[in-house]
Amino acid sequence: MKYGGSVYILTNFYHTVLYTGVTADLPKRIYQHKRREFKNSFTARYNCDILVWYEWFSRIEDAIAREKQIKSGSRERKEDLIHEMNPYWNDLWEEVKDW
Repeated sequence: MKYGGSVYILTNFYHTVLYTGVTADLPKRIYQHKRREFKNSFTARYNCDILVWYEWFSRIEDAIAREKQIKSGSRERKEDLIHEMNPYWNDLWEEVKDW
């Protein structure tokens, strides 16, 4: 994955918080979330380190536009996206870590 980008949704253990982000390097970014490299970040404060949804785009601009669309939507819509791809809310880290 040299070009493009990914939009992703993280949650915490109890699925009470959803975080939507965008990145050009999904494995690296999720690894940073899991290690809580940014101690004062939203995801570190709310223990969001479970990757439950992602979508890859060949252009980062498209990924950014999709992130904005998702962020402007309701929690219900985000949950619908997750259920479509990952009905049991499993951590998808193993699926993307070796991209």
